[in-house]
Amino acid sequence: MQAEATTSIVVMGVQGIGKSTIGRMLAERLDVRFVDGDELHSPRNVELMASGTPLSDDDREPWLHAVGEMLAAHTGSGGVVVACSALRREYRDLIREHDPLVYFVEPWGPIELVRERVGSRTHEYMPASLLQSQYDTLEPLAADERGIRVSVTAEPDEIVDAVLTDFRSQTGRHE
Repeated sequence: MQAEATTSIVVMGVQGIGKSTIGRMLAERLDVRFVDGDELHSPRNVELMASGTPLSDDDREPWLHAVGEMLAAHTGSGGVVVACSALRREYRDLIREHDPLVYFVEPWGPIELVRERVGSRTHEYMPASLLQSQYDTLEPLAADERGIRVSVTAEPDEIVDAVLTDFRSQTGRHE
């Protein structure tokens, strides 16, 4: 399979924004595997987050490499969709070291909406108290980054439709 036909997508953003929901739907529509990046964290990172401690860049680096390695490992099989916060440009750049053609999806919404969503769900180890620190860290996709920023005020199906239209336009994939 040629690199151009590979589907490597990272759905990025803060907790509760809909990364997993959108990522699963994209993977299903594209007929590729979905991986929740939370599963790639070390036990130490999980412990830190569960205690309400934001991860440092040093804590995140091995995890970001694991995300990039997951993308690279699937290039020969048609691709993969990974949900991964990837909040800062430098984190996305590190992921791109493993897969330069990765496409990023940035679901975005106001903190009040996301805080409400986070308050109505249970996460294994991400306390709602970390939401503000994630918004403080978030660096939106830049114009030179391959991907799209989408509002989460739309229905998930509409979000996925918009993402796929843009993805196909940017990558030349039309199936």
